[in-house]
Amino acid sequence: KTLNPQWREQFDFHLYEERGGIIDITVWDKDAGKKDDFIGRCQVDLSNLSKEHTHKLEMPLEEGEGCLVLLVTLTASAAVTISDLSSPMAMFHNLKDVGFLQVKVIRAEALMAADVTGKDSFSKSDPFCVVELNNDRLLTHTVYKNLNPEWNKVFTFNIKDIHSVLEVTVYDEDRDRSADFLGKVAIPLLSV
Repeated sequence: KTLNPQWREQFDFHLYEERGGIIDITVWDKDAGKKDDFIGRCQVDLSNLSKEHTHKLEMPLEEGEGCLVLLVTLTASAAVTISDLSSPMAMFHNLKDVGFLQVKVIRAEALMAADVTGKDSFSKSDPFCVVELNNDRLLTHTVYKNLNPEWNKVFTFNIKDIHSVLEVTVYDEDRDRSADFLGKVAIPLLSV
């Protein structure tokens, strides 16, 4: 019930390409019991920001009114990694957190076919896997036209809270629209 909300939330995103990227942000009015209303959107082009410096950004909302105030810092980090299963694990230094978690995403089997190849017929999927721990989100590559994909990737996360839940989700990549959900598993760290 405010037009001037203060969230004070922090999100950590991990980039694996030097050329930066674009962060898409949308703002919504949450309505209990009915569809949320769209308020506006903005984009942050990370390639325009200098590294190792905190930028205060006031981004006007497109397709709406008002602005979003953000603090954005681009900094080097070796804490969260993704590598091939055949690669040796990177060394960790100065870990101030609870510890670290290494997740090996080897393969999936007998996935649901989600792509239409003919009239009302489904025969394949283009699966990729998303592994999330708190605000850390890492993705595998997409294996095209395969219901039994092999990714063979190693994901390493810092553990900030032992009560966190590891979420592993498989999606079907779709170039024309948003990815289709194929399945999900949630694993409380306390159960590992």
